[in-house]
Amino acid sequence: MAERPKRPLSAYMLWLNSAREQIKKDHPGIKVTEIAKKGGEIWRGMKDKSEWENKAAKIKDEYTKAVQEFEKNGGSKEPAGKKRSKGAKKPVAKKSKKKESEDDDESGEEESD
Repeated sequence: MAERPKRPLSAYMLWLNSAREQIKKDHPGIKVTEIAKKGGEIWRGMKDKSEWENKAAKIKDEYTKAVQEFEKNGGSKEPAGKKRSKGAKKPVAKKSKKKESEDDDESGEEESD
């Protein structure tokens, strides 16, 4: 069975992927983390984002159709990575050692009085 379709990129990420090289040219020697920060500043300052929002909406529609097709063909409705095998049990929370020792201390206090 084919893998579940990957989530679509946001309008910002589509724009950043197209603007990354220009940001590098405008700011030579800039670090990767600084590119994202600079991109965020530029994105927030942009007046007209409609081009990128339209592209993102189109990609999201395609993704939605692909997910529906995937599920129709027997794919799981659970997001990728969240699936458990049929025989797997749900994890049970265990008491921490600290919590257990606190419980023991409380019962010990009652006996010493």
